[in-house]
Amino acid sequence: MSESEKIEECRKAIDRLDDEILRLLNERSKYVIAIGQAKRALDVNAPLHTPGREAAIVERLIRQNPGPFPNEAIRPVYREIMSASLSLEGPQTVAYLGPPATFTHLAALRKFGQSARYVPVNGIKDVFDEVERGRATFGVVPIENSTEGVVNYTLDMFIDSTLTIYGEVLQEVSHHLMSKATRLDEIQTIYSHPHAIAQCRNWLETNLPAVALAETPSTSKAAERCAEEPRAAAIASDLAAEMYGLHILKSRIEDNINNFTRFLVLARHAAEKTGKDKTSIMLSVKDRAGALYDLLRPFASNGINMTKIESRPSRRKAWEYIFFVDFEGHLEEDRIRKTLEEVKSRCLFLKILGSYPADTLGSS
Repeated sequence: MSESEKIEECRKAIDRLDDEILRLLNERSKYVIAIGQAKRALDVNAPLHTPGREAAIVERLIRQNPGPFPNEAIRPVYREIMSASLSLEGPQTVAYLGPPATFTHLAALRKFGQSARYVPVNGIKDVFDEVERGRATFGVVPIENSTEGVVNYTLDMFIDSTLTIYGEVLQEVSHHLMSKATRLDEIQTIYSHPHAIAQCRNWLETNLPAVALAETPSTSKAAERCAEEPRAAAIASDLAAEMYGLHILKSRIEDNINNFTRFLVLARHAAEKTGKDKTSIMLSVKDRAGALYDLLRPFASNGINMTKIESRPSRRKAWEYIFFVDFEGHLEEDRIRKTLEEVKSRCLFLKILGSYPADTLGSS
């Protein structure tokens, strides 16, 4: 058999396998629809999205994968299969801090895939409002950046919100310089969000020190604006470049290559236990010497790893602070319940924001 004949035979085999994959996807979809119908028969308010089961399926497939199909490709492939499956069970509407092509949009896509219905809103408060009023099943908001720190407005929203933290997404933030122009020496103005400009400051000062910088409400707005100005550029995501038809003049211009933003997924219902979970709480301590030390001691004595603690003024009384705490574990675990009982007895108030699957840096 000649090499050209071998290629043709392989292509025919791939076509047959593609037909079989399509048949199996449709067969899988029939069971998905049946599950959705059964869930509604049991409980009309039962959540369709079950991240614990989805994560377990993907991890099992990765463990069983004999190759040569790469393990790192399994996760995004099944994200889209499960996203499409969820759309068959029922509508999954996701509100996010817009406009489209922001990093929040990218985080939402990474969590829920292409088949969900996405609703961009103007502010973090609007994301909370869409979910609280039932117009969206989930909401996605930024909570902290590895370079710029915490998003205080998101923390403040939890003080009065009834929503639960349903999940988290750790999204790598890669900034690209894009334009209608094709050369750097054509650029006269660079638009972007203040945080994006700050995260690229060294590169800009080294490579384009004489170019004017102009702030915009979002990186996506920057891309939209420079699409109308032939001698302007934007610092934004690759999705923004694709959406607004811009050339990427320089990729990954962020000063810190380990630049991640953590996003929270909001819902009106709790997430299932997965075995790799985090819990978030907020609390207020009594104004006395050693109060914070006493508060943290139960975590250490019960062997619980705290991953974050952040303080904010309570806005209700001068010099009174609210602490936001993240730690490993799920509310269903005995050691977590025991710890929170001890903590509650030592503080003015305690509010549980939710237990949810922990995301990991670098997972696709």
